[in-house]
Amino acid sequence: MFRRLVVLAALAAAAPRVARADAAAGRDFASDARLFYRVVACADDGPVPPGFDAKIVDAHCKEMRERLTKFETKYLTPASAFFGEVRPKGLPTTVVYPFGGGDLVSALTVYPDAREITTMSLEHPGDPTRLAGLDARHLKSSLRLFRDSIRGLLVNNDSASTNMMKLERGPIPGQLAYFMTGLVATGYEPVSLRYFKLGPDGAVIYLTDADITALADEKAKKIKGSWVDTDYSRAYDNMELTFRKKGVASAPLIVHRHFSANLADDKLKGSPLLAHLEAKGKVAVITKAASYLLWLSDFKVIRDYLIAHLVFMASDSTGIPPRFAKKAGLVQTTYGSFDGSYLGASENDNDAFRKLWKSQPKRKLPFRFGYPDSAGHVHLMLTTPGAP
Repeated sequence: MFRRLVVLAALAAAAPRVARADAAAGRDFASDARLFYRVVACADDGPVPPGFDAKIVDAHCKEMRERLTKFETKYLTPASAFFGEVRPKGLPTTVVYPFGGGDLVSALTVYPDAREITTMSLEHPGDPTRLAGLDARHLKSSLRLFRDSIRGLLVNNDSASTNMMKLERGPIPGQLAYFMTGLVATGYEPVSLRYFKLGPDGAVIYLTDADITALADEKAKKIKGSWVDTDYSRAYDNMELTFRKKGVASAPLIVHRHFSANLADDKLKGSPLLAHLEAKGKVAVITKAASYLLWLSDFKVIRDYLIAHLVFMASDSTGIPPRFAKKAGLVQTTYGSFDGSYLGASENDNDAFRKLWKSQPKRKLPFRFGYPDSAGHVHLMLTTPGAP
């Protein structure tokens, strides 16, 4: 199997990549990104920037750093060791994370050699420019709301939708703030922050100052009926964050793109986003806490994309159900225990997952990865192509 993975990785490296416009043409919000990195995500990066109440920021960061220390002990350290043992060498350095709202930190933990990471979720990256203009009262309340929202990610290693919806409005947009926290947790620093749209062929087109000004009065709307409208401009629908290891100017740049996207079939089929994804060739994949959407008939397009392009996939039980994996010749290896889905979901797929876990030796899992099962057990599975 590992030999096959190496061959697929080589093919992935040779695969065509989607056309990419000149990044320099787009407006770079690097200075705003650094403010989020220091003030909201609490990087140990010098004094509090001028214009911010140092007492408020220091109190916020004291609590955040305590949480990050616990997060490192509970999740980052054991998860990094685990994936270091089970992750084959030679994987693609391109990572795709559907339903991955806010969770850049897990992508970096599972795939530390990644050079391009794509996350997709219903949440918008948000406007990065409002933080700098907050007075002390609004800064304090906004930072408190952010801490309340991100607690799920730092305690349970995934974020509840209700928490992420709270930051679809206001001066500290959740996705951008979560991503910056992920950089701090894993030892990276931001280099640039740009926003973009996709051409019909899936090519990245960066937004210029003129583009952003023209869209200023067009608010981004919710992209699913049960979600919430934002108060951000439509210019901030998709973001590209580049970063590198902190303090190492020669370190390779990593590109992270986040798309606010509904991945249901009627939205994804034939879309520029699907063209963008398909142009990546073979990819490494992660998904977790994904509401069992990949079990459903109306998420066939994204499921088929993953099946056709994955070289290695880490997931909880919200990943690809055995009935689809087996048909495609994929191999699924289980860890932890599974008695039933955390949320209500197909009983047939639940039975298939129970049989999958019972058919394999019990393998320990020393951390939570996405949802627990219905009995509170941690669990994880690895999905790979089968032998040719």
